[in-house]
Amino acid sequence: MARYTGPKTKIARKLGEQIYGSDKYATKKNYPPGQHGNNRKRKTSEYGTQLKEKQKAKYTYGVLERQFANLFDKASRTKGITGEVLLQLLESRLDNVVYRLGFARTRNGARQLVSHKHIIVNGEVVNIPSYQVKQGDIVGVRENSKALEVINDSLAGFNHSKYAWIEFDESAKAGKFLHMPDRADIPENIKEQLIVELYSK
Repeated sequence: MARYTGPKTKIARKLGEQIYGSDKYATKKNYPPGQHGNNRKRKTSEYGTQLKEKQKAKYTYGVLERQFANLFDKASRTKGITGEVLLQLLESRLDNVVYRLGFARTRNGARQLVSHKHIIVNGEVVNIPSYQVKQGDIVGVRENSKALEVINDSLAGFNHSKYAWIEFDESAKAGKFLHMPDRADIPENIKEQLIVELYSK
């Protein structure tokens, strides 16, 4: 199963944002990596700005180039505003929904839970991180996995009310995907219109 396995702190510095959802990859260096990172003063081109936004979205959601291109193609063929639909498709990936439900502290952790068959959708085990969760689907923790320390530690004190498109049942350790999130409800700092412009070239 393909995924990015390179240095995460380096990517976060390159993009200038904490995109991995964990302080583990935070850094005090607020300039790009590399020998001349602190001395670069070149103006970024329009293409460079658009490309950076696409890279930010890819690394934030843990999606590789081909997967991202396929999602954009699907978004462009779906009724609605292409950029918003793209973010909705990214948000409805199973690994992201698991992350939003608080079962893992990072999307990488959520992806691992899915891959190791700890997550069920509508009562059935699903181990495909890219699985598209649909309206009304119930995403929960497998019965044999409910005692896992990593899940319970992540859930402790997690505020589920901040995501209006998910309804969480604490006793069942499961959440219902109510609907696709509105753009205003998606907290990621991504300028999706720049991504649309990049693919339109």
